[in-house]
Amino acid sequence: MEEKVAVVTGAAGGIGRSVVRRLARSGVLVAAVDRYPDPLAWAVKELNEELDAELGQRPDGAPRVVAHPADVTSSEAVEETVDRVEEELGPIEYLVNSAGVLRLGKVVDYSDEDWHTTFRVNVDGVFHLSRAVTRRMLPRNRGALVTVASNAAAVPRSDMAAYAASKAAAAMFTKSLGLEVARYGIRCNIVAPGSTDTPMLRSMWPDESASRGTLEGSPQAFRIGIPLGRIAQPDNIADAVAFLLSDEAEQITLHVLTVDGGASLGA
Repeated sequence: MEEKVAVVTGAAGGIGRSVVRRLARSGVLVAAVDRYPDPLAWAVKELNEELDAELGQRPDGAPRVVAHPADVTSSEAVEETVDRVEEELGPIEYLVNSAGVLRLGKVVDYSDEDWHTTFRVNVDGVFHLSRAVTRRMLPRNRGALVTVASNAAAVPRSDMAAYAASKAAAAMFTKSLGLEVARYGIRCNIVAPGSTDTPMLRSMWPDESASRGTLEGSPQAFRIGIPLGRIAQPDNIADAVAFLLSDEAEQITLHVLTVDGGASLGA
């Protein structure tokens, strides 16, 4: 993976930031994409300082991670960003669709705005990036793509209908795309996290004690706990993403790798 170029969305925090760090540690040059310029700039600055301290500076002194603020819901912004990445860093070898939003609520109370926002980011964003990047991969006959979905795409969750539906759509889109581009040597896979210690998960907890409910489950919500007895860390998800991008997974495509400690019982 040394000196190959990756685009990672949702890079300012949570799973996306961990994916950026994991890939950069493997020698990948990462274009970090996020909608919010300031948090992205801080995240990229901290990551580059951390990586330089751990690995030493690159021989040319260039950063391992470069910030590319962009709104993934805009196809125009995505096309411009992908062009700029290839001009500045080189041909894109890897894409990680990690940008996502969660809007909780009962279906009967859910607003049109929350529904459309969820799908614009979680589905349209995946479509825009995947289309833009695979268009450029096709003539090169190589590339790998991972979409970060959710175990909620396979198991119904109360108060999460929009999120679950959007992640199911993103997963099936990624598989269908993978079928179309397999003949060109391009692999498309999905990582489906369960409960992971990120700001998104913590936003669902009224207080720290709610973590016990995540671990133990809730019969009232028809939700089991986590058999392994621990909440995932973002690095656990990043490791799975890095594996599916790597040559070690060269014969794997159209696959869903669930990383949830057994919470979906293998569904």
